Amino acid sequence: MTTDTLTWTDVCAVDDILPNTGVCALVEDRHVGVFRLGADQFFAIDNVDPKSGASVLSRGLLGSLGDRVVVASPLYKNHFDLRTGECLEAPEQSVRAHGVRIDSGRVRVTLA
Repeated sequence: MTTDTLTWTDVCAVDDILPNTGVCALVEDRHVGVFRLGADQFFAIDNVDPKSGASVLSRGLLGSLGDRVVVASPLYKNHFDLRTGECLEAPEQSVRAHGVRIDSGRVRVTLA
């Protein structure tokens, strides 16, 4: 599948997401956490914490474990890899990772 055939949803302006934080967006009726790491790295994963069912991952703390960029769930502290959506403590609770691109200063997300 090429990026030309994907549906990209406009989420917000790049400057609406402060560095090293996340925001929640509704993309095709799905809660998605969109994260900005530093000035120019963006990631998107499902926002719903699979253990609690709450839409909270975008409020988690960003960091790294080894060479992995992760967000820690604010509820149960499980770590989710921002590149893959894998839950490091319980892989069966992994979430989906989504595509992100910047276009004319806007953050756009496509569901994987």
